[in-house]
Amino acid sequence: MQAYISISYNKRQELNDELQSIIEKLKELQIKPFVFVDNLKFSYEQEKEMMQQAMASIDDCDLLIAETSDKGIGIGIEVGYAKAKGKPVIYVRNRNAEHSTTVSCISDFQVIYDGVKDLKEQLTIVLSRLVIFQYQKVE
Repeated sequence: MQAYISISYNKRQELNDELQSIIEKLKELQIKPFVFVDNLKFSYEQEKEMMQQAMASIDDCDLLIAETSDKGIGIGIEVGYAKAKGKPVIYVRNRNAEHSTTVSCISDFQVIYDGVKDLKEQLTIVLSRLVIFQYQKVE
């Protein structure tokens, strides 16, 4: 199982603790994390190639986690694409961050956290449900 993690490119470093918590939790559940902004680099002239690669990467994943504590249009596009492809979407944001109505309304699960510890606890519950659901679909 593999998870695509969508996160703001501009705020990637500021959200590092949160991202690392998500990655650790995924690995604990034997879900391979894929962070697009960390794995692939594109120049501004390569917008089309970047989005094509993002969509191909989402196609290769089983679910998408959208960390929206810093909202971004790219996150919304990735979420919409994943949802259209039938992938489960987890909406994640810090309680003090601005709410993303669009991403929240089409997500399957919401994790609104108060800190890294709370993020890990809530994500454990959500991911455990997803793993059980995926396992039941296979049987």
